[in-house]
Amino acid sequence: MISIYFCIPIIILVIAFIIKMPISLGMILGTLAYFYAKGQNVGSTVHILVNAMLNSYVLLSIPLFIFTAEVMNNSTVTQKMYSFVNSIFGRFRGGTAHVNVVGSLIFAGMTGSSVADASGLGKIEYDQMTKEGYDRGFSCALSATSAILGPTFPPSIILVIYSTLSGTSVANLFLAGMVPAILLTLAFCLYIALTAKKNNYPYGMHLKGKEFIRSTIAAIPALLTPVILLGGIYSGIVTPTEAAALGALWALIVSLVIYRSLSFKSLWEILKNTAKSTGNVGLIVMAAFGFSHIVAAEHVSEIIGGFIIASTDNRWIFLFIISIALIILGCFFDTNTIQLVFLPTVIPTAQLLGVDMVHFGIITSLNMIIGQCTPPFGVLLFIMSGLTKTPLKDIIIKAIPLVGVALIVLFVLVFVPDIVMFLPNHFGR
Repeated sequence: MISIYFCIPIIILVIAFIIKMPISLGMILGTLAYFYAKGQNVGSTVHILVNAMLNSYVLLSIPLFIFTAEVMNNSTVTQKMYSFVNSIFGRFRGGTAHVNVVGSLIFAGMTGSSVADASGLGKIEYDQMTKEGYDRGFSCALSATSAILGPTFPPSIILVIYSTLSGTSVANLFLAGMVPAILLTLAFCLYIALTAKKNNYPYGMHLKGKEFIRSTIAAIPALLTPVILLGGIYSGIVTPTEAAALGALWALIVSLVIYRSLSFKSLWEILKNTAKSTGNVGLIVMAAFGFSHIVAAEHVSEIIGGFIIASTDNRWIFLFIISIALIILGCFFDTNTIQLVFLPTVIPTAQLLGVDMVHFGIITSLNMIIGQCTPPFGVLLFIMSGLTKTPLKDIIIKAIPLVGVALIVLFVLVFVPDIVMFLPNHFGR
């Protein structure tokens, strides 16, 4: 039976949401209030939670991935990579739209952040598409929805946090994210190809001969970043955290030494931005540890699990219910809120029903990421609207069919887990 004390963090969480306080801060305050109300030693309890967070070796990768993204977006690395992809796919009708999607997939292998993709590569993609005559709303919508590839294809900050919550192998989660990300890329490109003639999408830039060779050679150092990250992890040479450090170091070498497009003054700003973003993520993770402690102490997971199992003991129906719930939650809440509040309550039930935790991590993460493109919250839609001064309603109209494509892929992955589990089953550790 849940005690009356559980109402305290919930009430504080609701108040934090209403007054637009950072949700992580609201959760931390609610957790402290809960400990105090129950007469527990707040100091020693917080000490235990902070130690649990600081002793998590996997979490060290997060600031390194953030740093890599900052370096990429503040140098010419992103532009070199975009030019390379454009030289390959620009020859087709709707070529620049294809470049938008494929470029996001490659960029995902460098940063693992949808926000970094939308705010960095997304602006470059938008400028080029509108220059070629694409509708502003569609250009923004495609840049926003293609950015969901970032946290799906490894590395992924969302999957690192899920690993911390569930105890699942980060390396296996990264492997499992590859095929879904490629399927999403193909699905978006198929949609573009089918609608290109109807919407009169223009042909892209077609580089030939020396121009193509020059573009390819210039992009090689940038394209080596995901090779170093993923090659290091799956060859067994380094752990995911060590690979993040290597990737960050390589991004720095490429920007400072090879391309010479980053000044030391810019590097100082990058370090400050990385520190700020890492602090925000740190608060989120600490909130997750605290709230998970309360959920465990109040047996919330057991109660929710009992209710679900009383309704159905079929794991496929369970996965369908969870997917629908996450899609609805994604329309109103950001990814952090859903991951911190909702997932800890349903992970034990998923385990009880025999759902593979790697499969569960991929489909729940993809659900939450798609939520970043759904109104009314849709943080990626807001980012593109703010960057380009395009009315939000114009972006939403064009984003709806693209989100529909992503949802079709999602439900295929839900009910055909072998697609997700193929690489982990054959190459996982």
